[in-house]
Parts: sequence; C-alpha cells; structure tokens
Amino acid sequence: VQLQASGGGLVQPGGSLRLSCAASGSIFGVNVMGWYRQAPGEQRELVATISTGSRTNYADSVKGRFTISRDNGKNSVFLQMNGLKPEDTAVYYCNLDQMGYVYWGQGTQVTVSS
Repeated sequence: VQLQASGGGLVQPGGSLRLSCAASGSIFGVNVMGWYRQAPGEQRELVATISTGSRTNYADSVKGRFTISRDNGKNSVFLQMNGLKPEDTAVYYCNLDQMGYVYWGQGTQVTVSS
C-alpha cells in the first residue's frame, strides 16, 4: 500500500487549504483513513480520521475548523482546513489503518504565517 499526499503550502492566518491523499495497492473494503501532524520538536498527533462508513473523529484543537472526507471509490481522503492558525503549522501525514496494518504517506508541509 502506498499513500500519496498533496496540497500543503504557505497560507496566512485565517486562510484555508485542502489536503488530498490517494491510496494505492491492496486496499480492502473496511479501513480507517486519517490525517496526523507533527510540528518541529513535537510528537506526531491525531488531526482527524474517517472510517469507510464515514464515521469521523477530530482532535479538539481542529473541531469546527477542519473537515475530513473521503471518496471510497478512489481510496482517497481529504482534509479541508479553514480558519488556519499559526499553531496549525506542521508536516501533515495521511494514514491508512487496514485490519491492524498501518500505512503512512510521505507528509506535506503546512505553514501558517503572515
């Protein structure tokens, strides 16, 4: 399984970005896809996850600002980020959890700065 993330960049505070991640390889029907992030000097943390049945889970810090979605037919997951804050600056990683096997994408940098 391979995960390819895209969509990061530099944005001003209050701005928006949309991250995309496409999974390829042996993808089974039931899985959970998600986004995690890691800021410099910090541990990787959960941002949001979504199951094949569209059940979602968000970190408290992004609730109401970020929206996760997926396209099961294309094995893709998206993260719409609105109201970005400087503390959202991090490398964002997409993730696939399939029957206990966990796969990671390469990461995409999101920088929120004026």
